[in-house]
Amino acid sequence: MEELVQLVSQKAGISQDQAKTAVATVLSYLKDKLPAPVAGQIDSLLGGGGDVTKNVTDSLGGIFGK
Repeated sequence: MEELVQLVSQKAGISQDQAKTAVATVLSYLKDKLPAPVAGQIDSLLGGGGDVTKNVTDSLGGIFGK
């Protein structure tokens, strides 16, 4: 998740703390709105290491048919 927080911080020009809050808010929203099996994969993607940004982007693209 730190990689995603750093990316948001850099792209949005905000502090790490602000980016962490933003990422946590978006992830919480997604978990609430997505079907349970898909929502459960969010934590797996963020905890699994590797290229988190690519993993999340690829998974969300698949969810939305892209």
